[in-house]
Amino acid sequence: MSGGSPSTGADLGTTTIGGRSFRWGERTYVMGIVNATPDSFSGDGLLAAAPADPVAAAVALAGRMVDEGADLLDVGGESTRPGHEPVDEAEELTRVVPVVGALHRAHRGVPISVDTTKRAVAAAALDAGAALINDIWGVGPDEALVSLAAECDVPIVLMHNRAEPRYDDVVAEVVADLAAAIERALRAGCRRESLIVDPGFGFGKTAEHNLAILRDLGALRALGRPILLGTSRKSTLGKVLDLPADERLEATLATTALGIAHGADIVRVHDVGPNVRVARMTDTIVRGWTDPAPPAPASETPR
Repeated sequence: MSGGSPSTGADLGTTTIGGRSFRWGERTYVMGIVNATPDSFSGDGLLAAAPADPVAAAVALAGRMVDEGADLLDVGGESTRPGHEPVDEAEELTRVVPVVGALHRAHRGVPISVDTTKRAVAAAALDAGAALINDIWGVGPDEALVSLAAECDVPIVLMHNRAEPRYDDVVAEVVADLAAAIERALRAGCRRESLIVDPGFGFGKTAEHNLAILRDLGALRALGRPILLGTSRKSTLGKVLDLPADERLEATLATTALGIAHGADIVRVHDVGPNVRVARMTDTIVRGWTDPAPPAPASETPR
C-alpha cells in the first residue's frame, strides 16, 4: 500500500475555480451533488423528488449544502447508474442549464461544476455560470471536453472509466490511463494547474477493483494533480454492508476519512454536513489543519 500523508500544497499548487483559489494540501474540499435527473441511483434525483419545480428544489438543496460547508456544487443531468436511460443533448440541456443558472445567481461565492460528457451541455453550463467541467470519460479518446476547457480556460476533472471492468493490475492501469489523459489534456491546451484527477470509483470496475483503488489511492499522487474521490452511497458500499443507498452514510464517511488519509483533495458527496465534519477531523489529524476559513477569493472576477 502507498502510505504516508497526503501531498502538500507546495506539491500541487493552487487552482482557481469560479474566482476562488483552492490551495491543495491545506485541507479537503467538499463537493455537494445536485442531481437534475429522475433516475439517480441514490434516490435524490430532483426530477423525481420535485417534478413540478426541480430548479427551486435544486436551489433549496444547494442552500442546505452551502450552509453545511460545501465548497463546490456538482450539477448533472444524466444518471450514470448501471442500466440508466441515455439522455439526448436537448433533454440534458433542459435539465442542467436552468439549474446551473439558478445556483450561480443564488450562491455566487460557490463554484459550480457541470457533470456531463457532451460538449454542448458543458458549453451552455459554462455560459450559465459553471466554472468546472467534470468529465466521467476523461480517459476516453474524445477530446471535445478538454478542448472546451482549454478554450474557456476552466479547470476540468479527468475521471477514469472503462466500458468493461477488465484489468490485470487495476491500480497501475488506472494511474497509467490517467497519466495519458493528463498528457492529452495538455496537448489540447489545458494548463496543468487546471487538471484534477478522479480514479472513477464505481465506474467500469467491480467492487473488488473499487476497494483496491481506495486501499491504494496514494498511488495517484504520482500524477502530481489533486485527487477527487466520489464514493458516496455507491453500490460497492452496499455490497459490503448489504444496505440500500439511503443507508450507506456511515460507509461513505469511512471512505471519506480513509480517502483523505491516502491523499484525496476533494470528496464528492450527497450528505454534505456529516462529510464536512469527518473531513475536518481527518484533516486535523492527517494534515495538521487548523484554519476554518473558506477558500480565499482569487483576483479573477467570478464567472
